[in-house]
Amino acid sequence: MPDQLGAPLDQPVFERLALVGLGLIGSSLARVARRKNLARTLIAIDASETVRNRVQQLGLADHVTGDVAEGVGNADCVILCVPVGVCGVVAEAMKAGLKAGAIISDVGSVKGSVVAQVEPHLPAHVHFVPAHPVAGTEQSGPDAGFASLFHNRWCILTPPDNVVQSKADLLKHFWQGLGANVEWMTAQRHDLVLAVTSHLPHLLAFALVDMLGHQDEQSEIFKYAAGGFRDFTRIASSDPTMWADICTAN
Repeated sequence: MPDQLGAPLDQPVFERLALVGLGLIGSSLARVARRKNLARTLIAIDASETVRNRVQQLGLADHVTGDVAEGVGNADCVILCVPVGVCGVVAEAMKAGLKAGAIISDVGSVKGSVVAQVEPHLPAHVHFVPAHPVAGTEQSGPDAGFASLFHNRWCILTPPDNVVQSKADLLKHFWQGLGANVEWMTAQRHDLVLAVTSHLPHLLAFALVDMLGHQDEQSEIFKYAAGGFRDFTRIASSDPTMWADICTAN
């Protein structure tokens, strides 16, 4: 069977790619970026020592650090793969290390809130192109990632009106190299569309499973649950911290 990811690129899109947060999305980015030669050098940045140690064991990056300002230094592209609620804190911490011309992006499921948090901390010499890969599983952590996560999935880019188009196009090229189908939207339109297609279904799944888990008849309820209900329980097993941030932000 042919490799669905295709052959590696002859030339990388970025010389230095810094990933902040190596959970499911960040570790998947690292895996496929390395496999497809999308970056010559990969920098992994994570506040958790446990995660950093595991990233090193898995060989996901060329350099691993907990210092975000040091890690983003000289990076051509920095992607925030952290919960949406802490994007502003991370942006403030890394701003001193950003080089002129760098592309700053993210993978958050909410765009308006992320833009409001991040933009005030970015120096004028960088280019902010928010992004949302509509892909994921209920799993988390660096071991949960896999190279085909973004293959044939949507990635929505929401660049501001004053974006340098060549920078937005370069990020589009990167996501296409990951195997994603890229679409452009405004941040406001994105948040409306994703609220009804993703955020509300997750909220309903969490609420339903939590309610049923407190019923006296829960043993029978779960014993006779069919496939449709199993989908609800799968969704409800997603990271509660991440989804609390998303629901609060949108």
